[in-house]
Amino acid sequence: MSRLVLFIIDLVAVSVLVFALYFPRHRRRDLVVAYLGVNVGVLAVAGSLSSSNVGAGLGLGLFGVLSIIRLRSTELDQHEVAYYFSALALGILGPLSGGSAWLAPSLMVLILVVMYLGDHPRLFRSYRRQIVVLDSAVTDEVALVTQLEQLLGGRVHSAAVERIDLVNETTVVEVRYSRRIRGPVTGPTGFGARRAARLAAQR
Repeated sequence: MSRLVLFIIDLVAVSVLVFALYFPRHRRRDLVVAYLGVNVGVLAVAGSLSSSNVGAGLGLGLFGVLSIIRLRSTELDQHEVAYYFSALALGILGPLSGGSAWLAPSLMVLILVVMYLGDHPRLFRSYRRQIVVLDSAVTDEVALVTQLEQLLGGRVHSAAVERIDLVNETTVVEVRYSRRIRGPVTGPTGFGARRAARLAAQR
């Protein structure tokens, strides 16, 4: 397969990644140009240097250097990091792939399928992660989980306290929960219920 065809396949693949998967799901415009720029830039550099004898080393070097520059420049969510590395991988696969003519297109399709499934809105759609700031200093874990479940209307799976301010009466906690509870919550469930049972057994 000619290099020009591989370049066209890469452009089609990154267009699908950005305009069909990422933007309709997350609506962050600034990362659209970032993903496109990274992909096309890597494609151009790798394509111009792929005729030398540094193929594999060049690919790994580009992947590492560009990822460090991009990930240190701004804070990205984990799904945005995944899209970023996918755009990088698509740009590298075309010019630097060897062996079978269909290896690079097959790997590009694999990346798109994985991103489509892994970031699908229906996958674990009830699960959430929040940083919650409570206007009280809560030191009891069971009371904390009960308060979070009443506030969030869901089942708390994990509650990691990041900071308790006894002076200003605030609690900062990272919560991982699922929105499954309907109606008012009268007591701890899930993570909170297990913690309460352990405390009761110790008494």
